[in-house]
Amino acid sequence: MPRNPTMNDVAREARVSLKTVSRHVNGETNIDPELAARIGAAIVKLGYRRNLSAASIRPGRTSKTIGLVFSDLANPYYSTLARAVESVADAAGYLLTIASSNEEGPRHDRLVDRLLEQRVDGLIVVPPRHAARDWSEVPPPIPPLVFLDRPALFSGADAVLADNAGGARDATLALSRAGARRIAFVGDSPDIHTMRERHAGYAAALAEAGMAVDDSLTITTAHTKEQAERAVGALLRDDSADAVFAANNRSTIGALLAFQQAGRRLPLVGFDDFETSLLGNPPVSVVSQDIELMGRTAAESVLGRLRGDTSPVSTRVLPTWLILRGSEKPERN
Repeated sequence: MPRNPTMNDVAREARVSLKTVSRHVNGETNIDPELAARIGAAIVKLGYRRNLSAASIRPGRTSKTIGLVFSDLANPYYSTLARAVESVADAAGYLLTIASSNEEGPRHDRLVDRLLEQRVDGLIVVPPRHAARDWSEVPPPIPPLVFLDRPALFSGADAVLADNAGGARDATLALSRAGARRIAFVGDSPDIHTMRERHAGYAAALAEAGMAVDDSLTITTAHTKEQAERAVGALLRDDSADAVFAANNRSTIGALLAFQQAGRRLPLVGFDDFETSLLGNPPVSVVSQDIELMGRTAAESVLGRLRGDTSPVSTRVLPTWLILRGSEKPERN
């Protein structure tokens, strides 16, 4: 593995003193513009990054740290993923550093850069809905990298996904078989890969059942449970839908809140199980995915690369399964 470039390398490339490079890297501005330009060009050419962990790493040792960047720290889905990644990393003697991009491309890039500056040994990322920078623009070396929950955006990286389309198809067909003919899709933005895949599965199930996608029943603005509650509340008020496929856990919770407010419910299947899904009457039917397995698989993939695994990069798609608990059926009068 090639060694990481140092400030000495930058100084030699830019033909300046080490002290001048240090001042530039640490943000000092009273540097001759010509020298600053040469230093900046050398940094880009060599792919130099500040080593924020240098003081705590002895020569020949690694940081024993894995970085995890996901989308939303407040979402229980990602907290479960993080816990699973951490359990595997900890067992192997690695510290997990976690950061949330909030689905913002520039923030995601800053977090990735910061983790790389800290010399993490491996990196697991959930790409944001709008990438701000192509991974080809990230200066090498890039440590072992796994894309989680969404497809790989870098040719040298592994990926771990769930069968989003298949799970959404199963959920929609269950609602259709229970008698629904106007099934609403309630979820987040189609800019998110998982939402696109789940809507594709929903559309495939409608076609299989002899129904067409109705754009008026396709809601892709429910990023929060409150937004989902308002959307489902509108469906209840105008009687435009006779069932709901909620495309993530927040949309499911929002639908339940709308049912509670209206004093009646529609047949419902949600994507992703959650802790209180069994407390309703009836309990909530869900498409379940093994979130812990997804996190463990990603962590094991990174650790395998660190231990010398040189097999071709791969995308692993984990199965989902439908759990019917009764909420997919019409309400009894």
